[in-house]
Amino acid sequence: MSKEIKITLPDGSERNYAQGISGLEIAQSISEGLARNVLAAKVNGEVWDATRPIEGNAKVQLLTWNDTEGKSTFWHSSAHLMAEALEALYPGIKLGIGPSIEHGYYYDVDFGDMEFSSDALEKIEQKMLELAREKSEYQRIPMEKASAVSYYKEKGDEYKLDLLERLQDGTITFYKQGNFTDLCRGPHIPNTGFIKAVKLLNVAGAYWRGDEKNKQLTRIYGITFPKQKELKEYLELLEEAKKRDHRKLGKELELFTFSEKVGAGLPLWLPKGVLLRERLENFLKKAQRKAGYEQVITPHIGQKQLYVTSGHYEKYGKDSFQPIHTPHEDEEFLLKPMNCPHHCEIYKSKPHSYKELPIRYAEFGTVYRYEQSGELHGLTRVRGFTQDDAHIFCRPDQVKDEFKKVIELVIYVFDSLGFENFTAQISLRDQEDHSKYIGSDENWQISEQAIIEAAEEKGLKTVTEYGEAAFYGPKLDFMVKDALGRQWQLGTIQVDYTLPERFELTYIGADNQKHRPVMIHRAPFGSMERFVAILLEHTGGNLPLWLAPEQVAILPISEKYAEYADQVLQKMAEYDIRGSIDHRDEKIGRKIRDAEVNKIPYMLIVGEKEQEEQAVSARKHGEGDLGSFAFDDFIAYFQQQVQRN
Repeated sequence: MSKEIKITLPDGSERNYAQGISGLEIAQSISEGLARNVLAAKVNGEVWDATRPIEGNAKVQLLTWNDTEGKSTFWHSSAHLMAEALEALYPGIKLGIGPSIEHGYYYDVDFGDMEFSSDALEKIEQKMLELAREKSEYQRIPMEKASAVSYYKEKGDEYKLDLLERLQDGTITFYKQGNFTDLCRGPHIPNTGFIKAVKLLNVAGAYWRGDEKNKQLTRIYGITFPKQKELKEYLELLEEAKKRDHRKLGKELELFTFSEKVGAGLPLWLPKGVLLRERLENFLKKAQRKAGYEQVITPHIGQKQLYVTSGHYEKYGKDSFQPIHTPHEDEEFLLKPMNCPHHCEIYKSKPHSYKELPIRYAEFGTVYRYEQSGELHGLTRVRGFTQDDAHIFCRPDQVKDEFKKVIELVIYVFDSLGFENFTAQISLRDQEDHSKYIGSDENWQISEQAIIEAAEEKGLKTVTEYGEAAFYGPKLDFMVKDALGRQWQLGTIQVDYTLPERFELTYIGADNQKHRPVMIHRAPFGSMERFVAILLEHTGGNLPLWLAPEQVAILPISEKYAEYADQVLQKMAEYDIRGSIDHRDEKIGRKIRDAEVNKIPYMLIVGEKEQEEQAVSARKHGEGDLGSFAFDDFIAYFQQQVQRN
């Protein structure tokens, strides 16, 4: 007779089942409707195949398409289905890795001497749908490392052999569906029949393991859905996303550009882009002054030893620009990858009493990291970027309160810029592997608990992710959904007991003894570049009125009214309203259309009637004619709109 085990469901209810029951069978015991939708099972916090036997007491969550981990499992299984289709159509190919990503999946493929282009994507889609209809089960096959190595040596597959080198015996599994077998840790959906709609999105080059010294493989991106209707909606969303692409908007609105001569990943901010950045910076500086921050400025470089002391060289050295060697023997500098070591040295420049703490240093500091060229993407992934950085040095008893104050600042920023839908991700250490982190277990436990309690007391909607902490401490990352429902990581707060140790930072306590401060890192924007990119895509370029680089366009009907247009612009400037005059010899209809395309919030048309009456005819972007305003009336109306905006 089988031994009974206890299964605890998410609602806290408990059920007894025979040992070896699977998540799918648990679902069937609850309802057939649920069983038809189960994609995977979360067993004691780990995602498993829905068909995998459960041998002991466990907490079980049944995952469907409505769960993020359910979608991830679905898309990873789809990558295997695509690989099966590719092997059928292109015998002899070699496969790299095929993970799920935020939206869909990809597989890296070595086609050898075979020609491949995006023209073949539709043919691959049809093959995938043909294979999906066979409803082949995804079978998990544990395998000894020696057998796995032998299998891939026989196939002459250097990519899978490279992956196997890093795996330990006893942890290796293969998955098989239909005629396809792959090295994979899983999990997977029960069978291919769940996959009803397929779209392969694009093809790109990708170096094996992201190393430019390795061979470049072909990366094929795709997405799948359990219903055709969902694919149609997604493709419509993609079209809207293309219109909102910050690279397209940045060019159209003349905000930033890139130059091959300057260097890849190094943005050049144009005058209108600088106005936008300045408004954002001044907005946050004002909020920071109210919150007790002091502004500091640090250089763009530092001696290599500074980052050796901080631990950044060990962790980020490979991703940094090469050291700068000076004429002085053995003297090396680095472009700074982080601002925090510099702020530690500012704190250390004089003694501090416990009465002075907390001390809050803020800086819009530019940092540099040598990202791989294939990973650069507009403003969201660059090699030089400016962080809205700040570091708070406080006593241990002040940590939670300071953390809560930073949460309040981040929420103020989000509210002011229209980011209403967000979740706070509590990013903690990997529970098993502590090797990639620095600092004592005791300090990690203290700081993790402070974050958890602060988030709870501020009433944040949270998720907890293990293994996502910074190397020096846990953090709270704000995951924001934009107008298209896409999720971005914006804003972060981190508790750090480690850098104060490394830099030997102290303060004199009430007992007249030296004590170690705690350091809190925070950046509500994250980086100015990435924040601007996300803001542009969130708003579609229709920035809040107070933030728009150009708030009004003055459109004279003809050159005869150029002088009056100049007077209007000067009066606008007196009220800190930013604008420009369209002096082109074009018809007024063309000027209006161009101002609409440039997403300028207000258009002020001036002609004979307006000049005589000292007035303007106003239009609002996207809404049309507002009528004629006496100048003072328009100023009052405009200021009212700024307040509402």
